Amino acid sequence: MASRGLVGALRRIDPIAAAGVLLVISFIVIAYAVPYSPIDDANAHRESLVGPGKYWFGTDNLGRDVFRRVLAGARLDLPLALSGMAVSLILGVPLGLLASQKSRWAERFMRGLDMFQAFPLLVLAIVLVALAGNHLYMVVVAIALINTPRFIRLVRSEALSLRESRFVEAAVAIGATRARVMFRHLLPNTTGTILVQASLTAAQSIVVIAALAYLGIGIRPPQASWGAMIKDGSQGITTGQWWIAIFPGIAVFICVLLFNQIADRLEKVLSRGARG
Repeated sequence: MASRGLVGALRRIDPIAAAGVLLVISFIVIAYAVPYSPIDDANAHRESLVGPGKYWFGTDNLGRDVFRRVLAGARLDLPLALSGMAVSLILGVPLGLLASQKSRWAERFMRGLDMFQAFPLLVLAIVLVALAGNHLYMVVVAIALINTPRFIRLVRSEALSLRESRFVEAAVAIGATRARVMFRHLLPNTTGTILVQASLTAAQSIVVIAALAYLGIGIRPPQASWGAMIKDGSQGITTGQWWIAIFPGIAVFICVLLFNQIADRLEKVLSRGARG
């Protein structure tokens, strides 16, 4: 059976994609495994508005160590982003496979999805989180709300193209059930594309979390979040206290860049595998 999925990609592990994965894992490990005292002390008050030097990333207007708060933000933002991505994947992949079936309900479902996506989903997510009382689990729900339709459309598109393949037609000819065709033949051959979308979703989720925190939604102070830190430090940029907002901004930039690079390299490896 021909495969354009993960099997071909695993034969050629791309060093840049592997390095990106290792860096993301390292970021999470550092945030969690570095001796807890430096991170758990993120809200301790020290000298106010001290530039980088004595304290690696300086201190903010309340005297809190920016370096420790950036690490503490990683402990909050990255798990939320990965959780939102995982929920989107778990919901979107089966729905996308089911929507690839030739039936009236599948067409109606896709038209309903079109109507749902016509709404500004980020605005809808902001309203949802705000009305639900700014709970962290609602941030995950908001991320899933934004990204699940993308998984559905992507998986459905891939499954529809695969249904014309000879190995699928052969499976149907020998009496394979719909469930077997979907999960034994279609799903394994869309795995690579799903992983690419998952990496892109994780990158976007970090941006969404930062945007919500910047607006004061979802994450309550004094919890450290990169978006909230950028908001707290944005006014200080014009008065010379640039480090309060710049360092959490760099953390967001690096994480988004890493996830995008992982997606880009995976896509290139999968394309080479498909041509080979």
